[in-house]
Amino acid sequence: MSLRQTVSGAKFFHCVSSALVTSLLLVGCGASETPDAQISNSDTSAKTGSVKTVATAFSPVTTERIKNASAKEEWLTYGGTYDEQRHSKLTSVNTENVSELGVAWTYDLKTNRGVESTPIVVNGIMYVTSAWSLVYALDAKTGEELWTYDPMVDKAVGVKACCDVVNRGVAVYGNQVFVGVIDGRLEALDAETGNLNWSVVTVDQSKPYTITGAPRVVDGRVLIGNGGAELGVRGYLTAYAADNGEKLWRFYTVPNPNKQPDNEASDSAFVAIGNVTWGDEGHWTTDGGGGTVWDSIVYDEVNDQVIFGVGNGSPWNRNFRDPAGGDNLFLSSIVAVDASTGKYRWHFQTTPGDNWDYTATQTIILADMPLGKDGAPLRVAMQAPKNGFFYVINAQNGEFISGEAFGPVDWATGLDDNGRPVEAAGARYGDEPIILTPGPLGAHNWQPMAFNPELQLAYIPAQEIPSAYREDPRFTSSSTAWNTGADFSAGISPMITAADIKAIRATLKGRLIAWDPATQSARWTVEHSNAWNGGVLSTAGNLVFQGKLEGELVAYNATSGETLWSHDVRSGAASGPGTYEIAGEQFVTITTGWGSAFTLTSGLAFDEKTSATVGKVVTFKLGGTATIAEPAIPKIQKVAKAEAFGDEKSVLNGTVAYSKNCLVCHGVLAISSGVLPDLRWSAITASPEAWASVVLEGALAGNGMVSFAHVLSPQDAEDIRAYVLTQANLDMSE
Repeated sequence: MSLRQTVSGAKFFHCVSSALVTSLLLVGCGASETPDAQISNSDTSAKTGSVKTVATAFSPVTTERIKNASAKEEWLTYGGTYDEQRHSKLTSVNTENVSELGVAWTYDLKTNRGVESTPIVVNGIMYVTSAWSLVYALDAKTGEELWTYDPMVDKAVGVKACCDVVNRGVAVYGNQVFVGVIDGRLEALDAETGNLNWSVVTVDQSKPYTITGAPRVVDGRVLIGNGGAELGVRGYLTAYAADNGEKLWRFYTVPNPNKQPDNEASDSAFVAIGNVTWGDEGHWTTDGGGGTVWDSIVYDEVNDQVIFGVGNGSPWNRNFRDPAGGDNLFLSSIVAVDASTGKYRWHFQTTPGDNWDYTATQTIILADMPLGKDGAPLRVAMQAPKNGFFYVINAQNGEFISGEAFGPVDWATGLDDNGRPVEAAGARYGDEPIILTPGPLGAHNWQPMAFNPELQLAYIPAQEIPSAYREDPRFTSSSTAWNTGADFSAGISPMITAADIKAIRATLKGRLIAWDPATQSARWTVEHSNAWNGGVLSTAGNLVFQGKLEGELVAYNATSGETLWSHDVRSGAASGPGTYEIAGEQFVTITTGWGSAFTLTSGLAFDEKTSATVGKVVTFKLGGTATIAEPAIPKIQKVAKAEAFGDEKSVLNGTVAYSKNCLVCHGVLAISSGVLPDLRWSAITASPEAWASVVLEGALAGNGMVSFAHVLSPQDAEDIRAYVLTQANLDMSE
């Protein structure tokens, strides 16, 4: 098997702020094929590794098996159970003995890019993914590799990926493992051998779609969404038949540009509700409108419906997207559809007329809480989306129950009686920069939160990453480049100092919040030293586990927040941990790896101890005595390869062009995260010819660094080199 371990190229970004505030973000772009085209599989030998005998006979996963799951012996689906509470009923590891946890085993993944997957454990087998949508089957007790599968993604597709070439995991149903591939494919693998059973292209690959989310399976229907709203696409959720990949239904999240039927499940919703919330003009009619379903998809078995979160608009800025000024359904909304047909049931919009990339794709958790009449149990859906408010809504009909800010929020002053945000004056940015919290990375991003049904507490991996917003005076419609309509070069100076960087870092904060949904208040809070910390696992052992940006897995007392145990996992730990039991022994597991949106974009989060390392699966048990290998950190000669050049005009133009086109992969202020090359120290900066050969001619396209000649003029490219060398030659001593 050939695992092509080359790194992906960069593309259009955005982000940042003033000298004291920064934020960061993400990207997207595409190849070509008809959506839903089947791919034959006559030869999988180049994609599947050697298969070892599985110790446990494979028992097919059924809908009833998932319905009856308690996230105990097995971890059958992305959130542990259909309710996606990420709460395990296991108690073998608890507050009394968690200090005895030690490493049981580790497994090296095949890439050094960001890792966001939660392992699925079925029949003693762990299924996990890494960057570039690689799939691994491991013995869950020993970590022995059973098989690996490489979908052989063209690395050029990385230019479409707003937030690194990540993957959040697989779904298992029947005898198959389902994975969404970064280039838009949905594939079904044999669970015992890793052989490819079927593959379907779920998107128009000529457009900048990607898939990073984990599929879900309900009654033989595989559910998958997509990403790409930063570059110009139209979002949707699709159900495919698990046995052969046939498309069963599709729900578009924004109207047809002509407001005409698509002959899909979503048609009636737009005729009755959605169309009137959009004007007849604006860039949404040519740039797709956005609304991608890139993460949370939950099956509500009580009401036999699928509830999913919808992302931001395309472009972000509503002045460009839809100057009519409507709410733009179903952007930034929680939507429920009939599980069998995909027909609309209800919706709740968290950010009407979204202008800030405040997606509602974050974790949706279903639970029964004493919020009904006279304290009767009521089935609710809960979410802490990017906009900073925690929402509790009726899962049956989508009615708003309560909401409150769970962190600093200054774009709105609160919520009205219907849960609609009361926007602050000036929050809809114009010609002048305005600094807002949250920024586009949100008060909570993809890192999954958890819920303890006994304590009735939600555990939120919250953060503060402020950002400056300003309307982009250079905005032009484009479906091959960042087209947010927001100018993120506002306030950036090419003459940054060490003191400036220190001040910016001080604005980046993270915390774990134990949130009481009934009272809409924090029970306890743990402060972290940086933003972008990991997802959360809750257990009946009265424990909460969370990974941290700097490479630590920590166990807290679920009732009090007291730190009970921690272990250095030697790399970024942003994914959601899981737990399972084999032969009466409980294991706690997490995937690690440096990358993902914040770390890839922000060199300000750079940590040599955890960066540029191969991703791993790290699994713990009581009394474990294994070790985690010391990462081999490459030594980089941090010396400018040429003198600074260019006048003020060219360097300032380079600042804007770099922020728009390069920052998403090579870092804010040209400070690398340590995963992709730090351009300040790159040999290609030494001459205009070498620089142009890569940036304009695509000399490193095989590594994912494609040509940018379609969006950069030769002068733009040379101005970016001037900006990078200005940064390289700055005196950063304090």
